Parts: sequence; C-alpha cells; structure tokens
Amino acid sequence: MAEGFARHWGHGVIEAYSAGTQPTVLHPLTVEVMRERGVDVARQRAKGLSEVPEQYDLVVTVCDQAAESCPVLPGAGGRLLHWSLPDPAQATGTPEEVKAAFRRVRDEIEARVRSLVEEIEAGSP
Repeated sequence: MAEGFARHWGHGVIEAYSAGTQPTVLHPLTVEVMRERGVDVARQRAKGLSEVPEQYDLVVTVCDQAAESCPVLPGAGGRLLHWSLPDPAQATGTPEEVKAAFRRVRDEIEARVRSLVEEIEAGSP
C-alpha cells in the first residue's frame, strides 16, 4: 500500500520501492481497497530486499515486525522512519470486518504518505 500511495501522491518527488523481510503474495484485499482510492497496485508484487536498489535517501518500515527484523541498510544513510501499523493480513472476523481492517490501514498509510510528500516538498523530511 505504501509503495502504491508513494507512487501515486509522490510522483516527481518520491521514487518508491518496497520490499519485505519475508515477502509473500500481494493480498487480494490490498488490491481491492487500493482500487477504492483510485490506486491500482495489481501489477505490484511482493519483493525481497535483494530486489531493490542498494542506495536510499530514506527507509520507512510500516509494521512492528518489519522494524524488529529489518536489517541494517547502509544505503539509507541512517535515515529511518517507523510507522507502527497493524498488519491487516492478520485481521480476523467476518469478511467485512477484515476488509474494514484493510481500509483502516490503507487510510492511515495514505495520510502518512501524503504528509511525507508535503514534508519533502517543503525541504524537511
């Protein structure tokens, strides 16, 4: 979700890449709830750290598990943001409750990405 919003809102400001410490398949509800916001992530795929560039201006982790298991990334120059968000793929309940969990996380990620883009544009990420 973060990569999709970074590409959508950060066009020309952010060159986004995403990777997981234990990548799996892209969850179908991720694709569905992102489409609700007009962002098509259907062509995105889960990637491992070896599949992204080695140099970054900033690394953002989006869940506590990622922050705990994220290796030291020397290409980030020490700039790391951690957004403590629940993993919606771990949500339980009825199908509507699970979808609501995906929407809550989506909305929080969108707000944080938009704020980050504004900070970068202002020259102070």
